Amino acid sequence: MPSNPTPRAVRSLLALCVAALLTAVLAACGGGSTDVPGGQDISSGSRRINLIAYATPKPGFDLVIPGFRSTPDGHDIGFSQSYGASGDQSRKVARGLPTDVVNLSVAPDITRLVKAGVVDENWEDEFPNKSVAFGSVVALVVREGNPKNIHTWDDLLRPGISVVTPNPGSSGSAKWNLLAPYAAASNGGQNPQAGLDYVRSLVRDHVRILPKSGREATTAFEQGQGDVLVTYENEALMLKRHNDTAPASQRVDYVIPAQTFRIDNPIAVVNTTHDRAAADSFVKYQFTPDAQRLWAKAGFRPVDPAIAAETAADFPGRIDRLWTVDDLGGWKKIDKDLFGKSGAVTEIYDEEAGK
Repeated sequence: MPSNPTPRAVRSLLALCVAALLTAVLAACGGGSTDVPGGQDISSGSRRINLIAYATPKPGFDLVIPGFRSTPDGHDIGFSQSYGASGDQSRKVARGLPTDVVNLSVAPDITRLVKAGVVDENWEDEFPNKSVAFGSVVALVVREGNPKNIHTWDDLLRPGISVVTPNPGSSGSAKWNLLAPYAAASNGGQNPQAGLDYVRSLVRDHVRILPKSGREATTAFEQGQGDVLVTYENEALMLKRHNDTAPASQRVDYVIPAQTFRIDNPIAVVNTTHDRAAADSFVKYQFTPDAQRLWAKAGFRPVDPAIAAETAADFPGRIDRLWTVDDLGGWKKIDKDLFGKSGAVTEIYDEEAGK
């Protein structure tokens, strides 16, 4: 750190410390165990699955794991779980963290595991829908009543608007959050400079803190930081559902922009698993109608067309243009051009970190 840190750097450091402390306190208050979602013991069984996932889908797995354990295939399978920023989780698995199943935010975090030799190259072909069992779209969470009148991506660039979104260096959700306005501003990558100009203005003038994960970003917003939280739709739904019991300062509304981005979160079995049959059966269960309904209950969009139609009313909002990774040329191009070590978005964040 420079000997005379800028006011921006000091504010960011203090905000991150507060968010981290709050996250730790909340975890302690919740019992500190991921083995008892909703009071149900999920650790018992003669067989075991180690699930390593990014932070956001924990509420979904809290429903889906007990659902799986109620089936003949899953009744004697216990679980241990770890949740965190997607990039950090991927790096831990690459370094040898005991794992059977990974669910990460973006495909490049699985590609890292392929390069490390712990996930097979054909992982996308091993399960339906390119091994994406659920998804979401990018949403904007605002304070109750939407006092800043936020409706579009351009509204985030108005003077005085403070935006909370995680650090793309550690968080997969941060990448989705930035791809949505980038795609809208660049017309699906047709005018990349316009997209980068938007991202630069957003990061330079409106992003004040850089949480490590989507979950930490949500915690920071709940504690009063920022006017807008850019996040997954399921996080927005979760926060909105808590309005009845939340203090007035933590009540929210949310907006689905007319142009937004489809979020695909891949799941894979690692080839170092000690129980391939158990791991395979758990991942296959994610695509069953029962599990798809549970994912919808947790606020995630099902990938089964029939269940998506059945639960459509649970996901209000009109989307005129839903951009996808394929629209921008695929993850290999996106990572190289935007988020790699020399990517344009990485350079934007590096510039800001150097100020």
